[in-house]
Amino acid sequence: MLLPADYTPEFGSLRDSLLEVAQIRQVEELLKRVVHLLAERPHIALARIWLADQGDLCKSCHLLPKCPDHKSCLHLVASAGRRTLDGSPDWSRTDGDYQRIPLGVGKIGRVGATGQPVVVKDFAGDPAFLARYEWAARAGIRGLNAQPIQFKGALLGVLAVFTRTPTPAEGPAWLRIFADEIAGAIVNARAFEEIERLRTHLELENTYLQEEVREARSIGELIGRTSGMDHLLRQIEMVAPTDATVLILGESGTGKELVAREVHRRSRRSGRPLIRVNCASVPRELYESEFFGHVKGAFTGAIKDRAGRFEAADTGTLFLDEVAEIPFPLQSKFLRVLQEKQYERVGEERTRTVDVRIIAASNRNLKKEVDQGRFRQDLYYRLNVFPIEVPPLRERKQDIALLTRHFVEQASRRLHLPVPKVTDAHIRLLQSYDWPGNVRELQNAAERALILTQGGALRFDVPVTDFPPAPPTPGPEKDKALILTEAELRHREQHNMLAALTRSGWKIHGQGGAAELLGLKPTTLVSRIKKLGLKKPV
Repeated sequence: MLLPADYTPEFGSLRDSLLEVAQIRQVEELLKRVVHLLAERPHIALARIWLADQGDLCKSCHLLPKCPDHKSCLHLVASAGRRTLDGSPDWSRTDGDYQRIPLGVGKIGRVGATGQPVVVKDFAGDPAFLARYEWAARAGIRGLNAQPIQFKGALLGVLAVFTRTPTPAEGPAWLRIFADEIAGAIVNARAFEEIERLRTHLELENTYLQEEVREARSIGELIGRTSGMDHLLRQIEMVAPTDATVLILGESGTGKELVAREVHRRSRRSGRPLIRVNCASVPRELYESEFFGHVKGAFTGAIKDRAGRFEAADTGTLFLDEVAEIPFPLQSKFLRVLQEKQYERVGEERTRTVDVRIIAASNRNLKKEVDQGRFRQDLYYRLNVFPIEVPPLRERKQDIALLTRHFVEQASRRLHLPVPKVTDAHIRLLQSYDWPGNVRELQNAAERALILTQGGALRFDVPVTDFPPAPPTPGPEKDKALILTEAELRHREQHNMLAALTRSGWKIHGQGGAAELLGLKPTTLVSRIKKLGLKKPV
């Protein structure tokens, strides 16, 4: 197409700039560069780009009464211009009255609905043709040239320029060519962004899933025949197919993570990742970065962009283990992403949207934590949509036989040892113990017994049962106190200390810690733990 001499150099310079623009791989950066290139032309007052997308601001949109379907519209995504009056609106903003234009409404909406350009040579000849003629007159705007941005017959959006001179006859021709070039650049940039998103997501999944493999403790599938386990399985069956938030409660070692995995496995998201994070193991200063990600340079050590756990779990499930350990000042940020599905990376202003199902777990009484001001009430209610209580092993001792045989067989395969026989005597011994470490402690005991036997008869190293207090006796015998041996006293102290550590989740210091429960100084408790050789179950 031949253009007049006065337009050919101008279009030629724009065409050269398009070669540079075509190399941009981020859609947002690409569109901003395009409108700024156009706005640099002296006769162009304002350049804008709207892209077709789903309706999202319908309730606040002043054009809602004119919107035909409330489903899709044009989103203003880039704007640039040179103002002539001090105090006039900032034309680089994209949040004004026309940030959303319904398809078919007004001149821009008509272009989006029909795919046909709208060109106004000079508003001065027909002021009624422009809804805000007075604004255009004050800004020195005379003409409008709006072209569809199309790619292979599909409408991507609308490119519009407002000129300070009447729109020349040749203007629509070169802007049409320009819009076609932009369409290809947008499609390419979107493809690059999608490739980068998928690559990043796969890297995240690989990183976090490898971490899961390293951290996972093979407790096997949910095993048990007691009424408590039947009730637990019924709860899982009810909630798993939904996207409801689940709060799993129970003592340490009861298998809360296993319940979370079973909920995810039976959900519609089972084909997507289950990302687990232990909230107690994240350093306080890295909480925001760990969960929401950060951009390069956001803080010392941030040498590159990094996505967080929420982004890694997008379209899947995020398991927040030990959720009570989230620092109180940061709980509001978690509440926002749970309610609004939106967050920002550290050091970035861009708001991101995420589709994640939340499963949380805690070995502490969250209601009590709320009452004592250590956990936000609104976050507690947001998490406590569907609570599941996992029974401790002492309340399901009938399952000890099934669990023990399962763990022995499992450990035998892993350690390449013959599977020994688990006798009824073994089961009676194991059932005589209250298992403060629950299923995890039983699994460790089974594996330890297998290692100690080295192919011989199993020998479980289980503490003896607590001694009951002596019944009162008449006569002279009533003054005789129960006398315990040194070993029995040491066992009682060990059992009592383990009970306090289990209840506090092995937290020693601070409110709710084991030292507070036992009435000891934390340093004294640490010394006794070392002396008795107590170790936190893994």
